Amino acid sequence: MKKVHMIVSGKVQGVGFRYSTYNLALEIGDIYGRIWNNDDGTVEILAQSNDNAKMAQFIQGIRKGPSQWSKVTYVDIKMDNFEDYKDFRMAN
Repeated sequence: MKKVHMIVSGKVQGVGFRYSTYNLALEIGDIYGRIWNNDDGTVEILAQSNDNAKMAQFIQGIRKGPSQWSKVTYVDIKMDNFEDYKDFRMAN
C-alpha cells in the first residue's frame, strides 16, 4: 500500500479545495485518507491506495488544483506510515 503525506500551499483555503479533493478521491476510487486546513493557510492530506496508478492520478489532480478557484503553488509530498483508512474524509 502506498501512503503519502502532502502539504499543499497556495490559494487553497476558502475556495472549495478540500471538497474538490474529496470528490477527486471518490471519482478516482481506491483513494483513502484525510484532508484538513492548517492555521498557516496550507492544506494537509494523508492519502493511501493499493493502486499506484490511481495514487499518481490523485497526486497529479492535487498539483493541478481540483477546485477551479484554487491555485496550487507547491505540494510537499513525503512517503509516510500512518494508520490505515477505509474512506476519504474532510477532517476539522
